[in-house]
Amino acid sequence: MKKDRLLAKWLSNDLTKEELAEFERSPDFEKYQKIKNYTAHLEVDDLDENDMLSNILSQKKAAPKVFPLYKKWMFRAAAIFVLVLGITLVMKFIVPETQTANYGEKTTFSLPDNSEVVLNSGSEIHYKKWNWDNNRHLELKGEAYFRVAKGRRFEVHTNLGKVSVLGTQFNVKVRKNRFDVVCYEGRVKVNYANTQMLLTHGQSVSFENGKQVKRNIIAMQPEWMDNQICFYKENISSLLDEVQRQYNITIELNAKDTTSLFTGKLPTQDLDVALQIISTTYHLKAKKVSKNKIIFDEK
Repeated sequence: MKKDRLLAKWLSNDLTKEELAEFERSPDFEKYQKIKNYTAHLEVDDLDENDMLSNILSQKKAAPKVFPLYKKWMFRAAAIFVLVLGITLVMKFIVPETQTANYGEKTTFSLPDNSEVVLNSGSEIHYKKWNWDNNRHLELKGEAYFRVAKGRRFEVHTNLGKVSVLGTQFNVKVRKNRFDVVCYEGRVKVNYANTQMLLTHGQSVSFENGKQVKRNIIAMQPEWMDNQICFYKENISSLLDEVQRQYNITIELNAKDTTSLFTGKLPTQDLDVALQIISTTYHLKAKKVSKNKIIFDEK
């Protein structure tokens, strides 16, 4: 420590005569003297403190932006929302749309080209919005009436057959093994198994278990759209199935004679009248055992 103190005083010329003599006798004095002589020739500019501070401030980097935690969550939530929205839009156009009409109901809707569809009770349709104008095709289960906008070929696929049109009005019905097509305007092409035929205004065709029935029609549109069910040589089993769909009820039949065929109309908004017509035609007695269940017994 004493040596360091003497060195400091020697550099600042503060040593006394006694201290100077002692310091010059030290073994390192010659080395210190050479360093002092060398540094004496070095020149250092005067330090301008104000100028130095100004330069430091001008070169100071911008402070990094710090986002509060709640803002980070907001950005993350927004990103998730955009992702979900994109997925939703893709699903909306790629995944098939489904339209249904439950028992006792009818459903009317428009397709992407503004073609109008009316679904009868107990029916459903599947179709894709994506590229609809170039691929107008849908799948039907049950019964539907179509008012097709003009455009590319329009196809209705069912498990029993296919109907193709360009722009027209027609009705397609698929129930169990029965396939019915009625043309109300324009022309429609019907494919059933190995059979293909062209229907024009006022014509219809029916297939059941491989048998074909072709007849002309008079009505301007399907009777069920006017709240009536029209039957042509229908067996009682199919007749009661349709009544159950239209009224959303269950019917139990206790009768031996079920071979008679029914031709006529039944209302879809007056159950009592419909039951009366069926009872009179088949010599039955209708009994309501609950709000939604009817039993037909022989008289």
